[in-house]
Amino acid sequence: MTMKPHAQFLGPQERVTAWERLGKDHFDVIVIGGGVVGAGIALDASTRGLRVALVEARDLASGTSSRSSKMFHGGLRYLEQLEFGLVREALHERELSLSKLAPHLVKPLRFLYPLTHRAWERPYVAAGLVLYDSMGGAKSVPGQRHLTRAGALRLAPGLRRSSLIGGVSYYDTVVDDARHTMTVARTAAHYGAVIRTSTQVVGFLREADRVVGVKVRDSDDGRTSEVRGHVVINSTGVWTDEVQALSRQRGRFHVRASKGVHIVVPRDRIVSDAAIILRTPTSVLFVIPWDTHWIIGTTDTDWNLDLAHPAATKADIDYILDRVNKVLVTPLTHDDIDGVYAGLRPLLAGESDDTSKLSREHAVARIAPGLVGIAGGKYTTYRVMAYDAVDEAAQDIPARVSPSITEKVPLLGADGYFALVNQAVQLAEKYGVHPYRVKYLLNRYGSLIDEVMSLAADDPSLIQPITEAPSYLRLEAVYAVAAEGAVHLDDILARRTRISIEYSDRGVACAEEVARLAAPVLGWDETQIRREVDTYRARVEAEIRSQTQPDDEAADALRAAAPEPRPEILEPVPVEN
Repeated sequence: MTMKPHAQFLGPQERVTAWERLGKDHFDVIVIGGGVVGAGIALDASTRGLRVALVEARDLASGTSSRSSKMFHGGLRYLEQLEFGLVREALHERELSLSKLAPHLVKPLRFLYPLTHRAWERPYVAAGLVLYDSMGGAKSVPGQRHLTRAGALRLAPGLRRSSLIGGVSYYDTVVDDARHTMTVARTAAHYGAVIRTSTQVVGFLREADRVVGVKVRDSDDGRTSEVRGHVVINSTGVWTDEVQALSRQRGRFHVRASKGVHIVVPRDRIVSDAAIILRTPTSVLFVIPWDTHWIIGTTDTDWNLDLAHPAATKADIDYILDRVNKVLVTPLTHDDIDGVYAGLRPLLAGESDDTSKLSREHAVARIAPGLVGIAGGKYTTYRVMAYDAVDEAAQDIPARVSPSITEKVPLLGADGYFALVNQAVQLAEKYGVHPYRVKYLLNRYGSLIDEVMSLAADDPSLIQPITEAPSYLRLEAVYAVAAEGAVHLDDILARRTRISIEYSDRGVACAEEVARLAAPVLGWDETQIRREVDTYRARVEAEIRSQTQPDDEAADALRAAAPEPRPEILEPVPVEN
């Protein structure tokens, strides 16, 4: 491998150095949680010149941040709930990411809103979209456009004629949430943050009434250490209450988990040139183009079982199929489904018993001297949540803390992206691949593409596609472990790539090839390769079986029985709210 290591690398050697620094250095800010909010806090704090450590028990984005609806969206439906501030804030953040912070990852996406009621619905939707556009929804993308029934069906021929009387089109965005979160974390590392995954917080350090750090345990080998700092920020999403309980401090808020399930079907099963948003009795259903697939979801139900591995049931999948089939010319069946995933939204508890109406706003609180908690919010506003958390933590940091500047800090891969897109043909000649492949790589790595492709300099076979997952090149698996912090096979197949939801075998067919690509970098022997492949296959089998079960309890029992890739991880004790 000819890549020269950089500060933003999260490879095996960097993991060794990070563990040493966790036990030796004194930090200004210690962040618990490697989801998008935790990664955002690490970036915000490090770019203010603070000394930062982030620890994550599993993988970057392994929880909610890899299981969203894959949109950096403005929250159009929150207008109905009169949450104007949230929508304005979300649209501002969407525009920032689309145009400056992450244009290689966040892409504009045209939506069709089918109208089903005469007289009142078109002016009602139009009024909402006028407000939406005026708040920033049409700053760098087209505004709303009204369509007749014929016009809507030309845009989406796969819709049943009887399912609509007209339509309205507007724009939002699509993003690979897991890659975006990982990129935020790598950008934080670039600015000096110590980022370490497979590092679980198992306790808090105290001096009198002050929290002065955390006790951590390596989720792979069981080693323990102590990390000291001026302030600890709990940004663990649906695990907020469990981590809070470790501190033995009374929390200022509680978090409820709402399960959202999505299905993934091949692109040719629905004929449409736009994403589709459908109203349901309780919420909305999105049909979102995802390269060669559609992602369809979501559900919104209370979840009180395993937080790490929420399970989709047959009832969840049937609900999605039933709702989408009401409007499709050619109905979808279970046989059409290539992938299924379930995620948990961390909702602030207390506003309502109905999870679909719980607040998407976030809350920040100083739980005790040296301990700050943040919860709630939505993926799109991660940057706002991050700077609010660091602002709150600033009172526990002795030195003066500079204001947040992340509005001006592009993520890794953003600088130069637009110019490289225009040079796709020349880059294709340089790398010896088709221009479509270059554009695809640019939309995953941005201006880091040269760094990624340099892996093939010593081993030209790495430029070939993965045999059973040809959307991805072999070198992408190597880069995932060399630079992007992947530690296990599941990290590569489920988050650095999305093979686990994009292929009907869920990645089982390519598991061994990918494991053997990762092995030399991670130092795996034959025994470890076998363990990684067997563990991944067991996870997939458990998920598929759980998706045939009638209820959450039965599905959870099957999914929870699968082995963990990280053998030393400890399950937190559930907290009764």
